[in-house]
Amino acid sequence: MDEGGKTTRASAPARIGHWIGGAVAAPVDGARSAPVFDPARGVVTGEVALAGPAEVDAAVCAAAAAFPGWAATPPLRRARVLFRLRELLERSADELAACIVAEHGKVFSDALGEVTRGIEVVEFACGIPQLLKGEFSEQVGTGIDLYSLRQPLGVCAGITPFNFPAMVPMWMFPVALACGNCFVLKPSERDPSASMMLARLLRDAGLPDGVFNVVHGDREAVDALLAHPQVAAASFVGSTPIAKHVHEIASRHGKRVQALGGAKNHMVVMPDADLEQAVDALIGAAYGSAGERCMAVSVAVAVGGIADRLVARLAERVPRIRVAPGMTDGAEMGPLVTRAHRDKVLGYVEAGVAEGARLVVDGRALAVAGHEGGFFLGGCLFDGVAPGMRIYREEIFGPVLSIVRADSFEAALRLVNEHEYGNGCAIFTRDGDAAREFASRVQAGMVGVNVPIPVPMAFHSFGGWKSSLFGDHHMHGPEGVRFYTRLKAVTQRWPAGIRAGAEFVMPTMK
Repeated sequence: MDEGGKTTRASAPARIGHWIGGAVAAPVDGARSAPVFDPARGVVTGEVALAGPAEVDAAVCAAAAAFPGWAATPPLRRARVLFRLRELLERSADELAACIVAEHGKVFSDALGEVTRGIEVVEFACGIPQLLKGEFSEQVGTGIDLYSLRQPLGVCAGITPFNFPAMVPMWMFPVALACGNCFVLKPSERDPSASMMLARLLRDAGLPDGVFNVVHGDREAVDALLAHPQVAAASFVGSTPIAKHVHEIASRHGKRVQALGGAKNHMVVMPDADLEQAVDALIGAAYGSAGERCMAVSVAVAVGGIADRLVARLAERVPRIRVAPGMTDGAEMGPLVTRAHRDKVLGYVEAGVAEGARLVVDGRALAVAGHEGGFFLGGCLFDGVAPGMRIYREEIFGPVLSIVRADSFEAALRLVNEHEYGNGCAIFTRDGDAAREFASRVQAGMVGVNVPIPVPMAFHSFGGWKSSLFGDHHMHGPEGVRFYTRLKAVTQRWPAGIRAGAEFVMPTMK
């Protein structure tokens, strides 16, 4: 970006096409495209193709054609493909993390952590032969046995956000593929290259052509996927308005759907909490990845007398966060993903000031030497935030932390439970009774006790409550296996040479 604020372009921006049928599908002449930025410099580094109905149909048809063979592949052989993928991901972790930094902007260590959490889901999916086992009952009636099994759905779609371009797709497709489904991924058009790298790694791991496909695009591509008659299920992670849209459209077309929406994660800091531990937790959870996390802590509820000390310590620490390009050694926070998103976050900061909250730390004037065109914003800290304010009610998705003061545990719990969102929350305390009561009564899908970002491991399922989740199934783990399969019950009897003739009553077991 030049000094006048106009977007500049890197030399020879890369053209990023779709991945269909096991190969790159180059953008067709005249097809729509969108710029891809290096957020640290504010320059265009790529042009990504935006799919329309024709490209979506090609990807879905490729997946549908591959489905019969992949579904018939023994689960053990499907697992072996994922074992090889895990090995390739381990070897390529640094390269994949650097790819994420280049288009998202998060710091390298954070990107590497994202890759690691994605690999954990691949490891879980490698156990699919155990996870797909059904039940068997012998002699439920005279000469009659009954068993159940889980079978794949068909073509499944994944629609994923910009903030975790590797991890969130890996919440979905490893389990879907292990269960015998084929998959069409629609990643964010803001950072599309990680998904293309994942597609190549899957091919190198031995995945048959057509089993995994990638189409880039915007709402036009999303709606085409949701309406396509050969798509059986859709998984989504993103904002609540789009989650509602995905759930409504997919459900209207008779598809199974899980849609994880937005968040306003609260961290309750009790008077007896270890202050330094709580401050460290808030610094990392509120400002890590520039706040562009669905599990970021964006509200700290300070209970009783700890509030003044908490605000004072945060006011010292927030300005010391090292903001720099993501590949810089020691960088703790990078830029936001686009100029438009940074401007949106700035608008929230201005709204908070206008509504009467006290801006204790103002990061709006931050400048990173040599990267003046980058989409950087310093950490912002508000005190005196009230529940009626926009910065409290709405998801900001930026490096902005709001302090709300509460007189008691009950008042703090009420704040969390009355909020529209119920994704995640945490309590910091030394009191086991308070922690147990909070975990039992709080209305949120993920709860941390002295843990600020309580995202479970891959072998546990997770998701939000209230306006943070639409659909009946949580993500990965056992719930993921249930989402990507359907149950079939088989009752069998083998002829014994004696025939009783037709029966016209409801069958009962004798």
